[in-house]
Amino acid sequence: MYSMTGYGKGIAERSERKITVEIKTVNHRFSDFTFKMPRNFQFAEGALRTLLSAKIKRGHADIYLTYEDNRVNASVALNEGLAIAYKDIAAKLEEIGFSNDLTAQAIIRIPDMVKTSALEEDEELLLELVKEAAGQALDNLLAMRKAEGARLVEDVKKKLNDIEEAVETIAKRAPEVSEEYREKLTERVKEALDATEIDEGRIALEVAVFIDRANVDEEITRLRGHIAHYRDIFNEGGAVGKKLDFLTQEANRETNTIGSKCNDMQITKLVLFLKNQIEMIREQIQNLE
Repeated sequence: MYSMTGYGKGIAERSERKITVEIKTVNHRFSDFTFKMPRNFQFAEGALRTLLSAKIKRGHADIYLTYEDNRVNASVALNEGLAIAYKDIAAKLEEIGFSNDLTAQAIIRIPDMVKTSALEEDEELLLELVKEAAGQALDNLLAMRKAEGARLVEDVKKKLNDIEEAVETIAKRAPEVSEEYREKLTERVKEALDATEIDEGRIALEVAVFIDRANVDEEITRLRGHIAHYRDIFNEGGAVGKKLDFLTQEANRETNTIGSKCNDMQITKLVLFLKNQIEMIREQIQNLE
């Protein structure tokens, strides 16, 4: 499992060319890429997107590409025929008495003597370098995301253990609440009737109504199931963020229901603890792919 937060960098160099690719990712509901590169590298965007999509299933990624061309920026060619013609003319002028001061420096100043042309780019080579640099950057990114993801998962697992312990405490406490209610109700009725004979049937009916209204067996069962499901998802691995997000919503719903049903201070404290732990889990899994 991977965190959606990470950074990776890769460098590829060949034939006096150097390409650097940097990838920075943050959490996002879906897979989203933004490319920032020189305009003449737009041809490589499709290949980059395919490469990244195979490894990044969820999260926003900024991809930065920089290019260094260390070759001479242009090719230079001498018009040899024209140079020889000027040399021959200078020699003839010398024969008829002129001083021959023709030099190489003077020759290259003659218009059209030296031709320059920009070097053509080899897109096939550049694409190879882009893929190589991006592959390195992606490997480094995934290593960081994996380490961060493992840390997040361990933290969530610890919180699940705490949640499980609190749920079992609630399961143990819930029947005691019903019995305490029966005892308090009986005592209040005795005080109200001033030792007059008590209708045990009526007391039992009131307690039964209370037990039915405050029963949280289903919610506890579902919470236990959610905890087990969390652990199953972690064991499956892969992209789990969306599954965990939905499961966390369900766990929070069951916890709220327990809180609304139970009129007991101890359970209320446990419910508040559960809500706090579930909220922290929600924040953590938002960073999981």
